[in-house]
Amino acid sequence: MSSELRLKKLRGSGGYVMATVTDEQQMKGNLGGPDLFLAPIGRLDPDKITKHFCNTCEKEFEGPPKIEFENPNEEVAENLILAERGQYICNSCNASIAEYRDFKKEDEAGEVGSAKPLEPQVQSAPQQEVTTQQVPQPVVPQPTTTQATTTQPGPATSVTSIEGKSVFDENANMIGTAKQVGIDSTQSMVLVITKEDGTEGSIPWNSIKKIGQVVLLGSPEVKVQAGKCSSCGFTNKEGSKFCEECGTKI
Repeated sequence: MSSELRLKKLRGSGGYVMATVTDEQQMKGNLGGPDLFLAPIGRLDPDKITKHFCNTCEKEFEGPPKIEFENPNEEVAENLILAERGQYICNSCNASIAEYRDFKKEDEAGEVGSAKPLEPQVQSAPQQEVTTQQVPQPVVPQPTTTQATTTQPGPATSVTSIEGKSVFDENANMIGTAKQVGIDSTQSMVLVITKEDGTEGSIPWNSIKKIGQVVLLGSPEVKVQAGKCSSCGFTNKEGSKFCEECGTKI
């Protein structure tokens, strides 16, 4: 692979930077679309940054933004250490242009295990009746701790405690920040996130593998609804042996 440096635009939730990066850094910053993102790359050498743009100032500046970071070396899951966290900050208004997290495995060949438990909640919110809106984007908050027991996250995790946490995919790449929990147009529970480019997206609840100091994603758990036809998708009465819609054996 070529090690030649190329000038690229790297986006963050609050702006972007223009920087010369290697092919390896470009691969880290590519989340599957046409844009490259700063958060998965982590901390760049300020000498490699030629310009930065702040969404708050709505202005492009010459040179690098401020880069502030710390090294907590905090265990967030079994065999997963938060080695560094930091952010790129506008030199003019001190607004955040991008945040990043750098994770390390103690055993590179090993798998990431269970997340570090959250601190117990002082008081859980009372159970509330869920109302939904028939719109494509999920917007309805969900109730309390009992919801978490239907997924991989343990019972110590409440729905409200997820809000504001960084969301990472199974390769430990940051893809956004948890905003709220809601219901989509198919009445399925989802996690609404704010992506690194500032847009909103949703993740199926069964795609969440572990929840600790961060939200880790994994492969979705496939659950077959009782009575649902595998051929046409019609939901039959429980105990039905044949689909009432198309006649396929269930």
